[in-house]
Amino acid sequence: MEKLISKFFEMPNANVLSVYLAEGGYETAKRALREMKPDEIESEVKKSNLRGLGGAGFNCGMKWSFVPRNTGQPIYLVVNADEGEPGTFKDKYIMMHCPHLLIEGMILAAYAVGIHKAYIYIRGEYELPYVKLNAAAREAYEHSFLGKNIFGTKFNFDVVIHRGAGAYICGEETGLLESLEGKKGFPRLKPPFPAVVGLFGCPTVINNVETLAYLPFIIKRGSEWFAGLGSGRSGGMRLFSVSGHVKEPGVYELPMSVTLREVIYEHAGGIRFDRKLKAAIPGGLSAAVLTPNEIDVKMDFDSLKAIGTMGGSGGVIVMDETTSMVDALRVTMQFFDHESCGQCTPCREGTGWIYRILKRLISGKGRPDDIDNLLNIGAYLGGTTICALADGAQMAFLSYLRKFRSEFEAVISKKENYANA
Repeated sequence: MEKLISKFFEMPNANVLSVYLAEGGYETAKRALREMKPDEIESEVKKSNLRGLGGAGFNCGMKWSFVPRNTGQPIYLVVNADEGEPGTFKDKYIMMHCPHLLIEGMILAAYAVGIHKAYIYIRGEYELPYVKLNAAAREAYEHSFLGKNIFGTKFNFDVVIHRGAGAYICGEETGLLESLEGKKGFPRLKPPFPAVVGLFGCPTVINNVETLAYLPFIIKRGSEWFAGLGSGRSGGMRLFSVSGHVKEPGVYELPMSVTLREVIYEHAGGIRFDRKLKAAIPGGLSAAVLTPNEIDVKMDFDSLKAIGTMGGSGGVIVMDETTSMVDALRVTMQFFDHESCGQCTPCREGTGWIYRILKRLISGKGRPDDIDNLLNIGAYLGGTTICALADGAQMAFLSYLRKFRSEFEAVISKKENYANA
């Protein structure tokens, strides 16, 4: 994928579709629709160990298999392009520089599951990606890659692009569905799961942009090849968004077997100004922070889970020795407090309560019992709400307090006023 995207950087004024076609674009989907059966595609995706690259990490082909095919209702494909996880910006690159790769992946997914209509729910702030994606969809319709009887077959497939309005909670799949239906973005109770009762009450497949963009490569080169690129049950490559205190921030396509140390020091150039590493987040702001002695972990989903964090959305955030972990946590909890939809009391009250205590602590008004109170409040966040926003907030929050407790204690004992520093 990285090589394909680089073609568009090299030829910025080129027609997006012409470059994609010159690289063999849409040939895989054309061959699949003409020569393969839908269940063959689903089987290949299962065996490839492709997992959801938006955060959940669930086996993509297995997710498709849960969709009932004989209900008499339409089945929908919903593309989650609401990339709102702080530290994550890889889907933006796909939509801006290689939107036809996403569309071809959508065609393969739709054919495999028996879907004839799809919705792309794109983050409201993504103005340029929306323009690029919209233009690509028009090109695909003009060349009969979308619409009726695509590639000269009897398969029909339509795509609608829907813009969100800047709510992080709509990145949660059921909150997204509610918003797509024109309602407030409140996550739904599960079960029933979207695979059975999803968009407009019909069976629905929800996949992330990057997940779908890998499908053409899997079908073209085979599941065994893709699975072999990965590690354990996590097949293939993935795009890592690397930001923070590194010399070369950016988006890197790397195998799942890469370690966090390699991501930081070999690919992102190491820590800026050659300072020491203090902490790193491996999978977006919701993931537990890791200390320097934990970064030799592989970046596949299971390895990260085994040490108490997660691969999440692949957003790697690096912090050097100058970082105040107290202030970093304050910013983190301010985000979760602001983005909580307010539907569940533990999330609505807990995130706000934690943020206010941290804000007071940083202003120089900390109290001796603040840390124990924070840990007590945090203990009630996870597993008590409809969606996983509070779980993500809890994972991040508790990791800061437990791994850098001495720094929090120093702020309280010294009454340091970071606000006036």
